[in-house]
This record gives sequence, structure tokens and C-alpha cells, in this order.
Amino acid sequence: MAKANSKSGRKCGVLLPIFSLSSEYGIGTFSKEAYEFVDFLKEAGQSYWQILPLGPTSYGDSPYQSFSTFAGNPYFIDITTLIEQGLLTKKDADKCDFGGSEEYIDYEKMYKSRFVLLKKAYENMGKAKNADKLKKDFEAFKKKRDNDWLADYSLFMALKNDYDGRAWNTWEENIRLRKPAAMKQAKEKYAKEIDFYCFLQFLFSEQWLALKKYANDNGIEIIGDIPIYVAFDSADTWANPELFQLDKKNTPIDVAGCPPDAFSATGQLWGNPLYKWDYHEKTGYKWWMKRIAHCYKLYDVVRIDHFRGFDEYYAIPYGDPTAEFGEWRKGPGYKLFETMKKELGDKKVIAEDLGFLTPSVIKLVKKTGYPGMKILQFAFDSREESDYLPHNYTNNCIVYTGTHDNDTTRSWFDKLPRDDKKFAKEYLGIKTGKDAVWATIRASFASVSDTVIIPMQDYLELPGYARINTPSTLGGNWVWRMKKDALSPELCAKMHDFARIYRRLSK
Repeated sequence: MAKANSKSGRKCGVLLPIFSLSSEYGIGTFSKEAYEFVDFLKEAGQSYWQILPLGPTSYGDSPYQSFSTFAGNPYFIDITTLIEQGLLTKKDADKCDFGGSEEYIDYEKMYKSRFVLLKKAYENMGKAKNADKLKKDFEAFKKKRDNDWLADYSLFMALKNDYDGRAWNTWEENIRLRKPAAMKQAKEKYAKEIDFYCFLQFLFSEQWLALKKYANDNGIEIIGDIPIYVAFDSADTWANPELFQLDKKNTPIDVAGCPPDAFSATGQLWGNPLYKWDYHEKTGYKWWMKRIAHCYKLYDVVRIDHFRGFDEYYAIPYGDPTAEFGEWRKGPGYKLFETMKKELGDKKVIAEDLGFLTPSVIKLVKKTGYPGMKILQFAFDSREESDYLPHNYTNNCIVYTGTHDNDTTRSWFDKLPRDDKKFAKEYLGIKTGKDAVWATIRASFASVSDTVIIPMQDYLELPGYARINTPSTLGGNWVWRMKKDALSPELCAKMHDFARIYRRLSK
């Protein structure tokens, strides 16, 4: 990342998911509030806006379990823009119940109301202000060569609706195995529904790329996120079974997860299908190159989640109730990144290298040259020296107070064991806990790390209710939203001061 930075190479940015913006109608979207957030970042001297994956979410609402690695989340389509285009009226939108909380997303209400509204927008295409241009642009979007994933995804969603949301491995055998006659029949039967899902992707693409351009024009680069795995119940797995470790009936042989550790006695059973890496290698990693190239249309920098899995991955027998009896297997290693550099050029990447790292993972990260991640919340163990303490950093890393999987720094500090809290106070040079959040931010900024990314909740000094996600738990995750009046001029000035003092000011 440092190569493309300013002369000093020192930059800073903010982590805030799209859904956490304070847009109208129940969830953060590509709305005027998103553009105002870009303005705020610019005023505050920031260079990066980091978001989470943009894909359509499935059960559990996690952006890391998506129905497609290529598609965008229809929830992020801004309703106000559709009203301005004449695709909807304000009355249409006001009739829907999106939930009453400014700081909390009600996904059940979102699911019930959003698609009704979006279907109405699709049916009103002919009534739009620039209807002819809109239709023409939509038809061109469907025919774009790099949108070859669109037909499979849209058919997948249409079928899913017809099967009451059931996973594709429970569908009737001929369509589950994509037999030509069944596919032809389905495409004819669901033609209108398929077109509707294509339209949603068209709207998503138009609105997101416009917002991204605005950010880039204002000196803000977007850091996106690519989960290493795709969901089993996704268009990706259904349409490309040859890419994964599946049997003849397209049932997984082994699935992804993490072994037992200090945090979980039975490990983490993620359940994602595992890649057939020998097949990917034979194709010159064609699908992966397509996937990564797509990411660079959406983002300027890509954070690769669970980077360790490219060195070695943990395989758990399908059907096991826990992750206790899996085994480590060799991943593609440097070959995939060598192919990427050859085919896509020298792209900006962040390697998510958190957790227990073997010497071979450390070697792989070093060989790629990609910066890894440092988390301040992992630093203050009074019993031992930690790689996460700022005095142990190198330039080529990205430092965070915490990530979307961590508690807010306010809540984390309050819960620290007594000895760790004493050490943290000594290290940060503070007497009381009320100074902990900004002292932690200051320690991040003062480090030699080229890049600092701070979650918005920490700048706002929010307690634990604003946590984005608690790993291995269901419910209550991915729901926090920022209040409308949160971005004050005083906060902007303070952020700008930190960027200036520590030579991270965007030019």
C-alpha cells in the first residue's frame, strides 16, 4: 500500500460499514448521508474509508455469508434516489415499516418491506423521468462481458424465492444439478423475476460507483473486504460446483472452520465449502482472478480476510457438529498471488493475518509484500511482550484500535482484567479510564505504521452496544447505526489535528 501513498507514506482512515450510516428508511445506504460522510472524512484529513463486504446477506445478516461473491446488497440501494428518478413516490416509501430505531437495524422488517418497494421501482421503470435512457443503460448492463455472473445469480435468487428460501441442495434434483432441460425451463418460467434481480444489481452498481467516484475525486480511497470463502448456499457454489470439494451429488465432503483454541473449546465450524485448489491451479486461478478483478472495480484497496487459509486451511468432515476433528491441509501458497500480480498488476492489498501464525504463514505474507494488521486491543497482556504493542511495529502494517469483530475500545478497556488495565494505563500514559479511548487512538497514530484505521465508534467513544459483531454468536450482530448528529465540527477538528500532528494528513 505504501507505494501509492504520499511522500511520507503515512495515512489514516476510518472503518464504518455502509449499513452503519444514518440514512433514512432503516439502514445505511448510498444516500446523501454517505456523500456527507465523504465530505467529513476529507475535512478531517483522512485518506481511507474502510467498509465491510458489499454482497447480499443471507441468514444471520453477516456480510461474510453472502448469496454471491459478485452481487451487491439491494438493501444499500438508496430509496431517496429512486424517488428522485421517478421510480417511486415518497408516499410509497412512507407506507413501509423499516423499524423505529435510529441506532439499530431491524433486518426482519427490512426484508419484508425493502423488496416490496424495490419491486415497485422495477415495475415503474417506464414511468421514470429518463425512462428511455434508464432502460437502455439497464440493457447494456446485462450484456456487459464482465457481468457473466449476473444470469446465474438472478436465476438462483428467483429459484430460492420459489423454494421458500430453502438452501439449493434441497431443491429438486434436476435443477439442483443444473440439468440443461431444467435450466431452460426455469429461465423461461422465472424470466420476469430474473430480470427484477438483474435490475437490482444495475441500481446497486450505478449508485455505488457514483459514490466511489465522489470519494476518489475528494481524495478518499475505499478499502473493501474479500472473504476467503463463499457461502455454501450461494449462486457461486450452485453454478460452479467444480471449484469446490463436493461429491457427485454436489454435497460438501469437508467444510471450513478453525480448530479449538483458548477462545473456543470446540473450535469454529463455519461450514463454507472448501476450494479444490488443484483444479484452480490447472485453470490458472481463472475464477479467483475474475473475483479479485471484480473487487478492484468496487474498491481501491482490498483486505483479504483469513489470509492464513491460502497457506494452510482447516478441513472439517461435513456433518460434524463441531470443529474438533478437522485437519490442516496445504493451500495454494504464493502461486495464487504470483498469478494475481502477473494478470492484474501490482494492486493494493491488506493481509488479514490475525490469530495464531505459523512460520510458513509469516513467510507467505512477507513474500507477497502485503501489509498485515496490528490490533491495539490485543496488545496489553501484562504477562508477556506482544507483537501488537506499538513499539514493535514496522512501517509495512495497518494498525487498528479494533476491527468489526472487536468490542468498542471504550467497552474493551472497561472490561480489561486488573493487571492488564494497570499495564495499559502505564503504557498509554493515562491516570483514568475516561482517557483510554483517545490515548489508544493517539498510540496508533504515533506508531511507525504507514496506515492507521480507526472504527468510527471509537472516535465517538461509544460503549459496547455499538459493537458490530461478536464472532461465533447469532443475533444482535451487524445492526449498529450512527446517529444523525454524530459527526460534529469539534470531532472533525480533533481528527484533523491527529492527522496533522502525526504527519498522516491527506494532501
